Parts: sequence; structure tokens; C-alpha cells
Amino acid sequence: MRLTTKGRYAVTAMLDLALNGIDRPVSLADISGRQDISLSYLEQLFAKLRRNNLVSSVRGPGGGYRLSRAGDQIFVAQIIDAVNETVDATGCGGAADCQQGEMCLTHHLWCDLSDQIHGFLSKISLSNLVERREVQDISARQAARSPQGEALSLTEV
Repeated sequence: MRLTTKGRYAVTAMLDLALNGIDRPVSLADISGRQDISLSYLEQLFAKLRRNNLVSSVRGPGGGYRLSRAGDQIFVAQIIDAVNETVDATGCGGAADCQQGEMCLTHHLWCDLSDQIHGFLSKISLSNLVERREVQDISARQAARSPQGEALSLTEV
């Protein structure tokens, strides 16, 4: 099974934005600090997320990024797709050249599994993740250790 760092980081950054961007735009520097993701890497990811209408940018002092629509309308699979990532269970990357340039016996099984995973992720919204108690606990811990000390209360999340 393969989901690269790009997909994982994109989902993590979008979840951070959903948690911390309730009443204000969130800077990529803040996300970078909380999630330990390179700022330049976030800039690349957010350019793709913006092109796919998942986020919008706010310029000027206090600017940053906001979700382009409500968290219950943004799904994990959309985020992964937006950064040109795939969840692929095949050993051949879907090219069907698994066994000496030809399709192997189990190719269709792994393709079906990949489709099932994508379908599963298509049903999980950012709001679903935000509502999870463990996500809220981790977010509170990250906010408490951030330089700004902007710990959100759980009622704000």
C-alpha cells in the first residue's frame, strides 16, 4: 500500500486549517510550526489545493488561508486527488505490468482494493475528523506548545 508523504501532509495541513481557521485565516508558517512540515513544501501543496478550490487565500496583514467551503463538504479523497496523489495497492502503480511486463494474477484484486480505499476516503470529511476527540486532544496539545500559545477551546473546534 502506498500513500506518499505528499498526500499525508496535504491531509494533515487541511485538517490543521479546519481546526485553526474557524474565525481567521491561517498562515502556512503557523501550520508549518504546528505540524513540522517544511514551509516551502506547504506552499507547493497549497498552490495545488487552491487550484482545486479547496482553499482560498487572504492577502495582507493577518492573511493566510481559509477552507473554500465548509469542512463537511471537503473530503479526504478530494484532498489527496488535488495534490495528484493516489492510494494504490498494486505493485505496479496501476500500469498492469506487474509480472515481467504483463499483468499478474492478482492485479485486479489490488485495483479493486485501491478503489475501495478511495471510496472510503471519499466518505470522510474534514468535519468528521475535527469531531474526533483524539484529533481535538492532539490539536490542543499542539496549540499549547506553539509560539503564539493560541490554544483553542473545544467549543471553538
